Amino acid sequence: MKAIQLAEPRQFAQIEIDEPSSPGPGEALVATHRMGICGTDLSGYLGKMPFFRYPRIPGHELGVEVLAVGEGVTNIKPGDRCSIEPYMNCGACFACRNGHGNCCENLNVIGVMVDGGLRERFLVRADKLHPSTKLTYDQLALVETLAIGCHATDRGAPQKGEHALVIGAGPIGLSTLEFTRLTGATVTVMDLVPSRLEFVKKTYGIKHTVVFKGDGSELEQMHEITDGGLYKVVTDATGNNRSMANALNYVGHTGTLVYVGITTDEISFAHPLMHRREMTLKGSRNAMPGDFTRIIGLIEDGTINTNPWITHRTSFDAMIDNFEDYTKPETGVLKAIVEVA
Repeated sequence: MKAIQLAEPRQFAQIEIDEPSSPGPGEALVATHRMGICGTDLSGYLGKMPFFRYPRIPGHELGVEVLAVGEGVTNIKPGDRCSIEPYMNCGACFACRNGHGNCCENLNVIGVMVDGGLRERFLVRADKLHPSTKLTYDQLALVETLAIGCHATDRGAPQKGEHALVIGAGPIGLSTLEFTRLTGATVTVMDLVPSRLEFVKKTYGIKHTVVFKGDGSELEQMHEITDGGLYKVVTDATGNNRSMANALNYVGHTGTLVYVGITTDEISFAHPLMHRREMTLKGSRNAMPGDFTRIIGLIEDGTINTNPWITHRTSFDAMIDNFEDYTKPETGVLKAIVEVA
């Protein structure tokens, strides 16, 4: 059976692996149809993802078909199309016991810490499968990306009429934007790349966008947008330590800063700024099971339109040759999809 493995940073190889066994109790055998390439995959390829373990078969944004189920499985059946919740939590640690399996102390994310879906077939816990009778495999592969933004928005909890800033208009920033706009908050998006800001204006009707130039001019624009109050909620989706440190400057008094991007570098800032404004600083990791159910429903009823998201496609066999291009912003990639089957 074919699979693609990332042996070490920048070293992909197509390999042959054994067929999976029959599903045991609580398991399902699934076939991968679509895999979305996300920032985690790109960072793993570049050697910048702190949780990535090599060698690894990537793939955690997945649209799959159920082939068989094991004993006791009732939530899905053979033939179902599903999105996978890729966070394999233990269920017993402090975080799990308190309802936070997304940050389980023993967490294994498929495609990051354990092998993922960039292969023809594999076994997975059946409780991590979220079916839909309406969504395509393309759409199902986008659910996990959207779930990251859904959870990050919940962490910041912007309210209707408040000013909220999303820093970074890549896939995670866009997924955060999707849910921030649903709260009724007044959204500003900032990015280095003007074409990405044009995309959010055209696609989402976002009125307030800021091009970051590194000269401090963005603050003047932000004061004008917010009538001097800056932002009640700021979410940094860049994964860049300099951006993450600088983001404190945009948080208004008693506001909240959410880090959803991940960096391997240190983040440093002057404490008086945070203290004076009595900020709340939060991390956002992965997503919750209910986010997947909610997102599938929002796509099914048309509240979220996934059509603009997919900008690039590749076949399974051509992915290795094409992958390097997906690391380059100038190619215009927002979301690349691997057509596995």
